[in-house]
Amino acid sequence: MGKKKPRPRRSFTREFKAEIVELCQRGDRSVGQVAKDFDLTETAVRDWIRQAEVDTGRRDGLTSSERDELAALRRENRRLREDVDILKRATAFFAKETR
Repeated sequence: MGKKKPRPRRSFTREFKAEIVELCQRGDRSVGQVAKDFDLTETAVRDWIRQAEVDTGRRDGLTSSERDELAALRRENRRLREDVDILKRATAFFAKETR
């Protein structure tokens, strides 16, 4: 028996995720069956359901918009730290040159 090839990472639209969550919440099919029918991992579907519950206020946690904002702020913070590091090195270089 050979090893299973890892599944390539896929991305899905918010609309697709919302449709999958709606199918699961209707109760016609189990989460596992919906995941199997759409060739998704059960874990991913359960995560989408959990996030939908947070977004609608039925569960505590960061909403999708808060997660997006947090990611953007972290990116900006990383970029600003890099800028400060470059400026520190430039300052040290020019201080050394003027002596």
